[in-house]
Amino acid sequence: MIPEIGHFALALALALSLAQAVLPLVGAQRRDARLMAAGPGLAAGVLIAVATAFAALLWSFALNDTTVTNVVQNSHSAKPMLYKLAGAWGNHEGSMVLWVLILALCGAAVSAFGRNLPGALRARVLAVLGMIATGFLAFILATSNPFLRVWPPAADGQGLNPVLQDPGLAFHPPLLYLGYVGTAVTFAFAIAALIEGRVDAAWGRWVRPWALASWSFLTLGIALGSWWAYYELGWGGYWFWDPVENASLLPWLAGCALLHSAIVVEKREALKTWSVLLAILAFSMSLLGTFLVRSGVLNSVHAFANDPERGVFILALLLLTMGGAFALFAWRAPALAPTGVFAPLSREGALVLNNLILCTIAAVVLAGTLYPMFADLMLKAKISVGPPFYQATVFPLALPLILAMAAGPLMAWKRAKPWPVLQRLWWVALAALGAIALVWLVQGRPILPALGFGAALWLILGAFVDVAERIALFSRPRAALARARGLPRAAWGGAVAHAGFGVTLLGMAGMGLATERLAAVRPGETVSLGGYEWKLEGVRDVTGPNWTSRRATVTVTRGGAPVTVLQPEKRNFPLARQSTTEAAIHTTWASDLYAVMGEEENGRATLRLHHNPLAPWIWLGGAIMAFGGGLSLSDRRARVGAPARRAAAQDPGAAQDPGAARA
Repeated sequence: MIPEIGHFALALALALSLAQAVLPLVGAQRRDARLMAAGPGLAAGVLIAVATAFAALLWSFALNDTTVTNVVQNSHSAKPMLYKLAGAWGNHEGSMVLWVLILALCGAAVSAFGRNLPGALRARVLAVLGMIATGFLAFILATSNPFLRVWPPAADGQGLNPVLQDPGLAFHPPLLYLGYVGTAVTFAFAIAALIEGRVDAAWGRWVRPWALASWSFLTLGIALGSWWAYYELGWGGYWFWDPVENASLLPWLAGCALLHSAIVVEKREALKTWSVLLAILAFSMSLLGTFLVRSGVLNSVHAFANDPERGVFILALLLLTMGGAFALFAWRAPALAPTGVFAPLSREGALVLNNLILCTIAAVVLAGTLYPMFADLMLKAKISVGPPFYQATVFPLALPLILAMAAGPLMAWKRAKPWPVLQRLWWVALAALGAIALVWLVQGRPILPALGFGAALWLILGAFVDVAERIALFSRPRAALARARGLPRAAWGGAVAHAGFGVTLLGMAGMGLATERLAAVRPGETVSLGGYEWKLEGVRDVTGPNWTSRRATVTVTRGGAPVTVLQPEKRNFPLARQSTTEAAIHTTWASDLYAVMGEEENGRATLRLHHNPLAPWIWLGGAIMAFGGGLSLSDRRARVGAPARRAAAQDPGAAQDPGAARA
């Protein structure tokens, strides 16, 4: 009965979302206050219906209801409860319900917190969100129904994919979807602005919190996924330019550019057309990632499905959504004339440079991700685009971006002079150059890790200088504390986020100095790596809830003193007929000692050992970046919304807008 309630709730949500897509839009066009007022109620109804369906899905997984096909394929009675619940969204069908649930939450949030929006604009935003929800709910009901029954009931489920039975992967998808769906809200604001034919400072203020929230959740989701791949897959690194990894990086890059361009719209009413285009592109990249992961065109440990029928449906939805958006943009963009003027050397100019480089990097990553598929389809050629391509193309583009990240916040708005900026940053530049020279001379390695250390120091110290200048730390130190308390949280958040990126760069640079060794050893034998002695004490059998494993015990010493004991495993899941690698990691924050167990033969166990300097700083930096985004989001200016919009000649209905007076 519960699965039928969930199925009915999805059908009800589809009907309500269709009404949400039509009624507020018609009301905004006719200036009918009653139709516009229907939007918030319909959005709340969609949320209740989808939440009911998701609760029914969780109930089915928690009880291991083997009359539901989705439960049989992705759960098992022996699994811990956390992974039973995570199994509800650890598959294609359930993940789509979670996607729509978060979209419905965002629609309800726009209704609840957007009361200061002009009535017509809010109605159009809700209508666009209703259109998106309609498309995805139709996709779920037509091709991905999570409540299909199986008869007779199975004796038990087949179990969740073993590599997904991990706390990191339990929380990674919800965080990532919060970021993806956040781009849907900024997309809705962009389409609403195009329909209205108006983008101004108030629009930039309304869009920024959503862009900021989306970017922050994407940052957390990507960092968590990267950390999971590091410790669960046993690859020993943090990023492998896997196509599905790239699918999450693309909307992050576009969202980062939008976040910065919206600042210029808010401050100077410039970059209007560009900001609208970025909002469309960010959501386009999110939809493209959905298509790549679920269409079967990619083979990856991250991919959800391998079903061409679903891929065709999502591709049609992608083409319809993006085709309509770009057609509307081509028609209405000429009306969005910029009113702000600024010199190339200014804070606005630095933000424009930031946008251009971020979008160029996104274009390079997109080309590297899609070209192998097109080559296979059109040329029947199997081409692999791997890390060397991205390292040769992305890293040179990142260097001017990093330079601008520290210098841009110190520039004046509208017109800036280079000398005052150089005066503030000269000692930061000396420290960065000194770090580059020191690492290069001491390590004797390629220049890239040394440049990474210098860039990291440049960003971290540059963020410190930004805050120090704002609170007059050096010129008026006695009043600095009081000024720090009064500094807007958005200013703190921007500096923290930039410093967090510097911390991540520091970890990446440290990983450039990592050492690795592959050795087949007998119990009692010792291997040297990174100044440590790694001794295999033995290998034994271990039994878990739904797996068995061979677990090695490796004692690590340095100079004869014990450091740690590592226990890497090779796990076997009999039900899934699949094996996984469980890396053993000892971290000191200065470095990670990392051991992976391979195959056994002739009394020898194959061990892959890594010494990874500063590796934890990669994910620490991601957390700091997300914290900076949250700090900016807590700024009162983001919570109270935008100032009142000025009357616009091209908007004859503005005076009749019941919400305009409250904006």
